[in-house]
Amino acid sequence: MSAVFGAPSVQSVVVSDPSDKKGCYVTEDYSEIRNAVRALCAGFPPEYHRQIDQDRAYPEAFVEALTQAGWMAALIPEKYGGSGLGLTEASVIMEEINRAGGNSGACHGQMYNMGTLLRHGSDVQKAHYLPKIASGELRLQSMGVTEPTTGSDTTKIKTIANRKADRYVINGQKVWISRVQHSDLMILLARTTPLVEVKKKSLGMSIFIVDLKQAIGNGLEVKPIRNMVNHETNELFFDNLEIPVENLIGEEGLGFKYILDGLNAERALIAAECIGDGYWFIDKVTEYVKERKVFGRPIGQNQGVQFPIAEAHIEIEAANLMRFEACRLFDAQQPCGAQANMAKYLAAKASWEAANACIQFHGGFGFASEYDVERKFRETRLYQVAPISTNLILSYIAEHVLDLPRSF
Repeated sequence: MSAVFGAPSVQSVVVSDPSDKKGCYVTEDYSEIRNAVRALCAGFPPEYHRQIDQDRAYPEAFVEALTQAGWMAALIPEKYGGSGLGLTEASVIMEEINRAGGNSGACHGQMYNMGTLLRHGSDVQKAHYLPKIASGELRLQSMGVTEPTTGSDTTKIKTIANRKADRYVINGQKVWISRVQHSDLMILLARTTPLVEVKKKSLGMSIFIVDLKQAIGNGLEVKPIRNMVNHETNELFFDNLEIPVENLIGEEGLGFKYILDGLNAERALIAAECIGDGYWFIDKVTEYVKERKVFGRPIGQNQGVQFPIAEAHIEIEAANLMRFEACRLFDAQQPCGAQANMAKYLAAKASWEAANACIQFHGGFGFASEYDVERKFRETRLYQVAPISTNLILSYIAEHVLDLPRSF
């Protein structure tokens, strides 16, 4: 793939695409990527994703097709067998999957986990893992951070990793950890120094690469959580799980700082997925209200129908700009926490408004599985809550951007 696409500049000026009036702000540099991803997605029509959802199955064939086409290795440097692209391009890939009616939640973990491994992994770790991830031999789809008793208060995590000779022994519990059953590796955050012994609460946590195939059944128990959307997520129980010392990423105690790279990337990618969802809803509802006639005329002729759709479209376009800004800063290795959070907030809100308009104006048909609206409605609603809630984003902006007192 790298020979075809190279590594487009992320400094491109954002312009309108005259061929797509509802999807402007597409840079010319990404048209090849967009067209190629759209072509791949065309091989997986709505019926495919609908059946996967109804069966509560994992879209194995779709993810494998993305892998074999090289898209899941987009962020991996060329010397390791990847494409050497940036987060901007990765976000375009995720956006297009969702805009085509798919759900990037099945595969986005491999994208945002790359930020942690690429920037903080050792040369030995990268040489060992990245070529196998690029080829599809290994999947790095999972990140273990959230715990049932701490939630968003990450510095209070209770999962511990104690050093014992050439091993770390891990005990604790994680929850809402996705794609564990369809991944070979997991990035794990655990405390290596008790909270009471550190000068700053963000210190004393470390990150590790966990070989899931070795760990499950040997100190790691996985319990699936059935949920509203067809999203493979789990509760994890660590009971004296032993992992080699060489699986530590970076320096012991600095894991929270390292994992922020992955979390910022995650929020920017989720924003892109929401934008893709938003465009899907806008495309779907505008076509429907043009064709659906009640009282002798198209319902889309009414301002009461037009205005909510137009408002949602405006919000999607604004979120799109913030997404590109967050990705630009991330790719330039500049601070991007505020931009990544704002992009996620704006995009999740915009996609939800578009979803509401779409299901409302489809009437009863919006609840029929064959229209796919109810499925996409459920999928995009998730991002009001995860991977970071809208309220926590507002608190972050208030404290870290506006310099207001910490509210919790």
